[in-house]
Amino acid sequence: MASAGLIEGFERRFLAARPLPSFPWRSLEEKLKNSLDSELLLNILQKTVLHPLCVKHPPSVKYTRCFLSELIKKHEAAHTEPLDELYEALAEILSAEESTQGHRSYLLPSGNSVSLFESTAIISQGTTGLVTWDAALYLAEWAIENPAVFTNRTVLELGSGVGFTGLAICKMCSPKAYIFSDCHNQVLHQLKGNILLNGFLLEPDSTAPLQPSVRTLVSPKPTVMAVQLDWDLVTTKQLSVFQPDVIIAADVLYDPEIILSLIGVLQKLSACQADQGSPEVYIAFTIRNPDTYQLFKTELSRVGIGWQKLPSHNQKLFPYEKHSEMVILRLLV
Repeated sequence: MASAGLIEGFERRFLAARPLPSFPWRSLEEKLKNSLDSELLLNILQKTVLHPLCVKHPPSVKYTRCFLSELIKKHEAAHTEPLDELYEALAEILSAEESTQGHRSYLLPSGNSVSLFESTAIISQGTTGLVTWDAALYLAEWAIENPAVFTNRTVLELGSGVGFTGLAICKMCSPKAYIFSDCHNQVLHQLKGNILLNGFLLEPDSTAPLQPSVRTLVSPKPTVMAVQLDWDLVTTKQLSVFQPDVIIAADVLYDPEIILSLIGVLQKLSACQADQGSPEVYIAFTIRNPDTYQLFKTELSRVGIGWQKLPSHNQKLFPYEKHSEMVILRLLV
C-alpha cells in the first residue's frame, strides 16, 4: 500500500470512528520497518487527531485515546526517531472529560463532508437509532452514484436515525425537498442537531409530530423537514401532506415484527399520492438474518408489492466492512 493510500485509509476510518481493528495497522508496520524517520506517523497524526474536521467535530475521548495509544505502540516498536507530537496529543486527550457520545465525519467526493453527533453505544436510551448503520452508508453511496433519482424531487426517508443518508443526499444530489422522519423522541432530537450541524436550518417546531414547517438557509439548498412518524399510528390523511416522489429507508428491518408496519405505511403513502402516481421506493438492508430478509419479500408478495434487487454499485466512498451482504430493493408499490 502506497503511503498516500495508507494515510487516506487511516484518515477516513478515524474521522468516521470505525473500529480500530479495521485500520491498516499491518501495512503501517511494514512501512515503519523500512524507514527510520517519523514523517509517515506525523502525516497520519495530522490527518486523524489533528485533522481540522476532527478538531472541530472530535470523536469520543475514549476512542481518540485508544487510537493514539495504538499509534504510539507501533511507533515505539519500530524504533523510529522520537515524535513529540504523538505524546503531546495523548497528554491532551488524557486530561479531557469522558463522554458517551462523539462525532463521526465522512468525506464526500465534492470535498464537502457530513459530520454527525452520535452515541458510542449500539443501543442507547432504548433505541438503535442513535448510531449510523452500514446500510445507511451503502445507500448513500448508491444515491451519489445515481443522483438523477433525487435531483429536483421530494424525498421522504423512513427511519432516518441520526441522519447520515439524508444529509449526504442533500449535499450531493440536489433534491427539491427532503423529509427526515423517525418515531423516537431522542432520535429526533439528535437528528435535528445533526441537520443544524451540517448547515441546514429548521424551524423550532419542525420536530413536532407531522408538522413540516421549514426554512432553508440559502436558495440552492433543499427544503428540509424533520417529522415524528409512527408507522402504525399515522393516517393516510396525515401522510398526504408530503407527496414524495421518492421514499427511502436503510437498515430499518432489524426485527421481523417491524415488517408489517413498514409495508403498511408504504401502502398508505401510495394511496394518498395526488396526480403524480406512485413514488419510487428504495429499501437498503444489511442481511444479518436471511430469514428476516426472506420474510420481508414474502410479505411484499402477499400484499401485491413487486420488488427488484438493484445491482451492486461500483464505488466505495465510505469506510465500512461488509461482513454481511448488503442489498437495495426497489419496491413497486
